[in-house]
Amino acid sequence: MTRRNPRTQLRAWVGCLCCVLSLVSACASKWTVNTVHPEVALQWPFQPSKAKVTYVKSLTGFTPNMGSARLLQTIVFGTEDERNSFLAPVAVAVGPDGRIAVADMGRRSVHLYLPGSQRYLQLAATEQGGLVSPVEVTFDGESQLYVSDSSGRVVVFGADGKSKAVLEHAGGETLRRPTGLAYSPEKKLIYVVDTLANRVHAFATDGQFAFSFGERGDAPGRFNFPTRIFRSPAGELYVTDSLNFRIAIFTEEGKFVGSFGHHGDGSGDLAMPKGVAVDRDGIVYVVDGLFDNVQLFNRTGDFLLTVGQRGWNFGEFWLPSGAFISASDELYVCDTYNRRIQVFQIAEAYAGNAS
Repeated sequence: MTRRNPRTQLRAWVGCLCCVLSLVSACASKWTVNTVHPEVALQWPFQPSKAKVTYVKSLTGFTPNMGSARLLQTIVFGTEDERNSFLAPVAVAVGPDGRIAVADMGRRSVHLYLPGSQRYLQLAATEQGGLVSPVEVTFDGESQLYVSDSSGRVVVFGADGKSKAVLEHAGGETLRRPTGLAYSPEKKLIYVVDTLANRVHAFATDGQFAFSFGERGDAPGRFNFPTRIFRSPAGELYVTDSLNFRIAIFTEEGKFVGSFGHHGDGSGDLAMPKGVAVDRDGIVYVVDGLFDNVQLFNRTGDFLLTVGQRGWNFGEFWLPSGAFISASDELYVCDTYNRRIQVFQIAEAYAGNAS
């Protein structure tokens, strides 16, 4: 009886494994979003009050629709491959066609899901090198994706997920730590917060620099390490002025409008303000990473409601960060340390409803 060389057997096994993996990859052409739904209805304010915010679901990553190939992959690897799950999601955006982008600091990449074709892409590398610290994402009207890499650049991906351009300068200034991003469909401008420069820069969608506003300080219109930015449905820019512990409001031309917020440890105070978003009613949603909640304010800064607390159950958070409100009035909150994105439905015209 002839014995096969162990090395030959190993090479044969590796060859078979490669064939199996190729078949698995070929089958993984369609993807779905991993979602988890609560067993009971959750709303804020609590019943019997009318709901302003209702819990919908949690997103935890993406799964290929492979049927039996999925089982085969589990057999081969022993455990499920988690590369497509969220590790440390810090920012989320929803595009005009429902596409979803998630900046994942833990994976140093951006998860991009295209619902029309059920495609999933993990964006980590560009022609100019890999993403180092992706901290924010936004789409423009043509479904181009902008990614803030806080190492000093904004990377632009086309609607097909291929890298197109890199923004590293704003006029004569070099981007130092780009963080927050927002898009104006009316002005066709991309707004980039530069935290270390204490400024907000505006660019055309072709990458041409338009203008900047802001400087270091605590006076109205100045910043102390700004981070996030959100364009409201009314066309105003809301900026998280983190170490001034306030939310600053500007026109799309960069003119200061007003601000609200102060440091403290009670309801309506700000301790570690992070994501900010604004709904059709003009209600402002401020994520606080220290309080582990989302606080709701009106435009003048009056405290209205708290959503969530520290924890891991539905509607609870552990170091939440970015926030986004979609065109369908859904609030997305990056629950970073719980490795998920929680989604809430916002009631329209709530301010005009009878209680």
